[in-house]
Amino acid sequence: MSDEYPGWEKRVSRSNGKVYYLNLETKESQWDPPTGPAKGGNGKVQCSHLLVKHRNSRRPASWRCDNITKRQIVSGEKTFEELASQYSDCSSAKRGGDLGPFGRGQMQKPFEDATFNMNVGELSEPIWTDSGVHIILRTA
Repeated sequence: MSDEYPGWEKRVSRSNGKVYYLNLETKESQWDPPTGPAKGGNGKVQCSHLLVKHRNSRRPASWRCDNITKRQIVSGEKTFEELASQYSDCSSAKRGGDLGPFGRGQMQKPFEDATFNMNVGELSEPIWTDSGVHIILRTA
């Protein structure tokens, strides 16, 4: 196990001699160095998110126009699910922002990296992707 990347083992491919990284818990491997400790019991995580699109989003059209701040979630003024249902620009708004379980390679890289490096119950800082700006709540 690597001290630099807890839960990951640095290995060398027999086929091409390149270094790769093995998640010791999930047995998944990747070429890119890990961005944090290994997480994900079954190789999948689950989260809810609140997406706010901006004019440079890959699909800037939205079904709503109001603004929202993370302060409302942190202060407990509203639940994450309430705000995601009311304000998120993603179709997951119908489920309180719940995206269901997903594994590596299924989401845009910044979103994936953030989610896999969060603890259950943790709320992210704003995460920028081609879709827009996300606030993520890791749920499993």
